[in-house]
Amino acid sequence: MIGHLSGTVSLVSHHFLILDVSGVGYKVYASPDTLLPLSKDDIASLFIHTAVRENALDLYGFSTHAELTFFELLITISGIGPKSALGILSVAPVDTLKKAISASDPSYLTQVSGIGKKSAEKIVIELRDKLSGGIMEEGVSGMMKEETDALAALAALGYTTTEARDALKDVPDDITGTDMRIKEALRRLGS
Repeated sequence: MIGHLSGTVSLVSHHFLILDVSGVGYKVYASPDTLLPLSKDDIASLFIHTAVRENALDLYGFSTHAELTFFELLITISGIGPKSALGILSVAPVDTLKKAISASDPSYLTQVSGIGKKSAEKIVIELRDKLSGGIMEEGVSGMMKEETDALAALAALGYTTTEARDALKDVPDDITGTDMRIKEALRRLGS
């Protein structure tokens, strides 16, 4: 199995890139967070998940090992395939998704096309204990409430859920408190 690839980017599309490794072009599916900083002729190094099916061999690439590990956790859930797992990773950073799951908050997951409320709740139930080691981390529930409240406030101001999530994703973790996170997100949305 292929576990890692390094090479020159030949093409970047919305859902995949072509990575030239010693003259061989590998088509690697990736999340927008992985694809966004890349352009043609960049040198890229990606952790790879190789999905072997009856009629296809697909490669999924990740810029960090944490993303790969979370992706592999997601695809262990019945009904969640590699494309859905990649869609989940495109909604928010891995740390935010882990916090949402640990806090039993499926709202992040329902934003993915093809993932309804029942599927999101199933993901939360199946991964909650695995992610928190069976014990709810201190403060995770409060942080997720801040994040959810900030999303709701930005939506009330007329921003789309995607715009609000992208702005909040860029807010540093050391900025705490719902009001401060909203102010910082608004500053980023205004620029």
